[in-house]
Amino acid sequence: MKTCFSIDALSPSGAKAWRLQDNQQWRECIYAEALQDGDARITDKKATEAWINIKLKKDKTLGFIVQKKAGRFDFLMRGTYTHAVLHRLSSASLPDKAQMLSCFEQLEPGTPWLVHLNIAGQFKALNTQQVSIISNLDIAVRGEIASSEDYIGPIAAANAQMMDDHYRQFLAGWLVHLKSSNMNVFVPDLEKLQELDETIDAIRDWQHE
Repeated sequence: MKTCFSIDALSPSGAKAWRLQDNQQWRECIYAEALQDGDARITDKKATEAWINIKLKKDKTLGFIVQKKAGRFDFLMRGTYTHAVLHRLSSASLPDKAQMLSCFEQLEPGTPWLVHLNIAGQFKALNTQQVSIISNLDIAVRGEIASSEDYIGPIAAANAQMMDDHYRQFLAGWLVHLKSSNMNVFVPDLEKLQELDETIDAIRDWQHE
């Protein structure tokens, strides 16, 4: 699996976007478009995280001036902020249902777990009391946070209908992630899903950059 991140900035309305270049300048772009020559390509996760949620200030002479990272309430204000966009340079895997079942089964009820797909298409779980979800580049597609044995753990994993539904939702979210390059994609509601076979075919037909 070959991947990298670009740093794209969005205007307050989302109508305009800019991408960080190798020379630290910004070019106007379509948000999450394919990579072009001169675009900064970041492969180190910590280096990418350092660029997330930074506010940019427009300057007539210098273009954009990089300011500090956004605070918790800064997104209530208007501004241009940076986002990490994942670019896949090789094919994407089809998430495995058996691996999802194993992930759910091994979780201990009573802990607020977030089951998610990482960028490799593997089902993982993180303890939300210990690990931050915000701007977490390990999370490609996320479910809901759950701690009850009805939703995580051996009892939940044995609920065949619920696990079937979860798998359909995660695959649909995975397809959205592949098409949009967005991270932290929420799984869609069940009533919005197409047939499982159609989703699988669409994932297999998806083309990388």
